[in-house]
Amino acid sequence: MAFAVTSSPAAISGSSFSRSSASSDLKIPQIGSFRLADRHATVNLSQKRCAVKPVNAEPKRNDSMLSHAATTSAPEVSEKVEVEDFEQLAKELNNASPLEIMDKALEKFGNDIAIAFSGAEDVALVEYAKLTGRPFRVFSLDTGRLNPETYRFFDEVEKHYGIRIEYMFPDAVEVQALVRSKGLFSFYEDGHQECCRVRKVRPLRRALKGLRAWITGQRKDQSPGTRSEVPVVQVDPVFEGLDGGDGSLLKWNPVANVDGKDIWNFLRAMNVPVNSLHAQGFVSIGCEPCTRPVLPGQHEREGRWWWEDAKAKECGLHKGNLKEDGAAEVNGNGATTEIDIFNSQSLVTLSRTGIENLAKLESRKESWIVVLYAPWCPFCQAMEASYVELAEKLAGSGVKVAKFRADGEQKEYSKNELQLGSFPTILFFPKHSAKPIKYASEKRDVDSLMAFVNALR
Repeated sequence: MAFAVTSSPAAISGSSFSRSSASSDLKIPQIGSFRLADRHATVNLSQKRCAVKPVNAEPKRNDSMLSHAATTSAPEVSEKVEVEDFEQLAKELNNASPLEIMDKALEKFGNDIAIAFSGAEDVALVEYAKLTGRPFRVFSLDTGRLNPETYRFFDEVEKHYGIRIEYMFPDAVEVQALVRSKGLFSFYEDGHQECCRVRKVRPLRRALKGLRAWITGQRKDQSPGTRSEVPVVQVDPVFEGLDGGDGSLLKWNPVANVDGKDIWNFLRAMNVPVNSLHAQGFVSIGCEPCTRPVLPGQHEREGRWWWEDAKAKECGLHKGNLKEDGAAEVNGNGATTEIDIFNSQSLVTLSRTGIENLAKLESRKESWIVVLYAPWCPFCQAMEASYVELAEKLAGSGVKVAKFRADGEQKEYSKNELQLGSFPTILFFPKHSAKPIKYASEKRDVDSLMAFVNALR
């Protein structure tokens, strides 16, 4: 993806910040409240280019609540065209350290880039930005439904780094309409997308319209189903930036290639303040009603929107990560082949006919434990090692261990006949009982699964 940069003299003005002789009231702007004057940019979609004008200014930081957008002017830029291929830059930086990537991002975009801070372990981004020695901006989405611990953490981060976080809030009228029509907890019944759209996505869209790049804490290991291919820098596939149009916004992911445990090693080594919820078992932290601690054997994202399928576990901020059902890889002939999971000689793969016959039997020669799964589901992937180990331990014990792929065409049948709620669902078919027993716990480590089997066989 090439980024085409055209330049003309520019000035940033705070459209919502003013002081008149008739009034002494200050209007404090948000990220998306300023405009770039005299900007001339064109987007050539056929060449996948984006017209932007990097501002390499390094203004002094200011501890006031005023956005830099309202207080800083952009420098004069000479009349020339500069083209940068950000796909190539992503390849060059793929093995770079997060600090090097952060430094490059801040160097290129100055005051027109900001860190998106959620109040979780992405505080590492703020620490990396501080270590570059460059000025930086931080914004956060206050949905109105965050944990009290998260609000206290925001205050601690501001004091620790001497910064002011630029908070974005949802539109009060939209929130009021949603709550009055559907109640406070409608997302438990019809999905979280509508609430997230009002409380998170639209405020983020406003914020990004005032920027030309943003920095996120996405990591490939956070969600194998949706984030496994996140590059360190990319043209944002969903949101628009200051210049408007497709390709007008850059998205930097400095910790894309870093493991979660290494993030925590870094935070401890640098004595960085962290959200107290982490000590209570929370890993991925969002709004209070939609976040809970994870249990042994669970993937970190399983603590979010736990009542929904794994493929839905993006709130819309990183919607470009979502793909269609199914996991595939390209073979040497250029054709795609399906990737399956739970592959072991100790495991039985059940077809639709096989699971139907098993369910119909009133008396079985052996007990069975069966996982209903989807190969693209990151939570199924997270328990793969435990389930394969369980199969190996139970080999020759009188309990058969099996898997049944329950997505796609089999999903409706699995919901109606096999108690499928979300992936993965684990069923135990006793030896002398027709009705299968659903594993209710979310502890999917091998010891917990073995205890479940031993209690029933």
